[in-house]
Amino acid sequence: MSSVLLMLLLSTVNAGTLLEKGSLRREARRLSCMRCCGPSEEPVSVASSRSTRMSYDPTYSVPKVQPTIDITILKGEKGDVGEKGITGGAGKAGERGLRGYNGRKGQKGQVGPPGNSCKLHYAAFSVGRRKPLHSSDYFQHVTFDTELVNLYKHFSMFTGKFFCYVPGIYFFNLNVHTWNFKETYLHVMKNNKEVAILYAQPSDRSIMQSQSLMLELREGDEVWVRMFKRERENGIYSEESDIYITFNGHLIKPAIE
Repeated sequence: MSSVLLMLLLSTVNAGTLLEKGSLRREARRLSCMRCCGPSEEPVSVASSRSTRMSYDPTYSVPKVQPTIDITILKGEKGDVGEKGITGGAGKAGERGLRGYNGRKGQKGQVGPPGNSCKLHYAAFSVGRRKPLHSSDYFQHVTFDTELVNLYKHFSMFTGKFFCYVPGIYFFNLNVHTWNFKETYLHVMKNNKEVAILYAQPSDRSIMQSQSLMLELREGDEVWVRMFKRERENGIYSEESDIYITFNGHLIKPAIE
C-alpha cells in the first residue's frame, strides 16, 4: 500500500514538473522581443546608453586637454639687415596688352598767335677787342673781349671763332688799328685755310685798316682771324677806353629758304 502511494506521489510530482516546464516554455514564447517602435525610435544599446550617461554625468566626464605653446620661447630676436643682393637680369618683355578705351575729348584750346608766312633764318655777330696784340713765334688766334651783337651765340668769345649753324652766303668785315713803326699782318680764316689778308706796311703814322669779303658756308664751317707769326715786328693797337679792333659778320642768303 505504501509503495502504491509512493508511486502515485512520484507520478504526481513528475506531472507537476512537466506542467511547470510546459508553462515556462509557453511563457518564454509569450515574452520574446517584438518590434513595438518606429525606425527613429530604435532602442539604444547598453554600451551606447552607458557612454552617453557617463559623458553627461560630471562624475564620469573626461577633462579636455588643450596644450599651449609660449611663442616667445620659439621666436628669436630680430636680426641685422643683410647686404643688398646682386641685381637680377632683365626679364623678357611681356606681350603687348589690349588697347584701352578712348578717353573723353578735351576742351578746345585758345587761338594761337598768327605765324610767319615763311620760316626766316638769321645769323649775325659783331665783337670788339680793347687790348693791343703783338706777334709771337707762332700763329695766334685773335680773340675778342667785347660782345656787341651775338645772335643765338653763334660766335664763341672763348675761341674767337664764328660757327656756322645756318648754311648760306655770309658777309664778313675786319677792322684794325695799325701800330706806329710796326707791320700789320692778319689773315681771315675759313676753317684752317687763309681766305683773305689784311696787311699794312710799317709807318710813322697809325691808321685804320679794313678788309671785307663774302663767303659761302656750310653747316659746321668756322671763320676766325689769325695773326701771322713773328718774322718782322707785327702788331695791332687798341686801348681799354676805346675799341679799335672789330670783327663782324651776318647771313645774307640762307642756302634753303
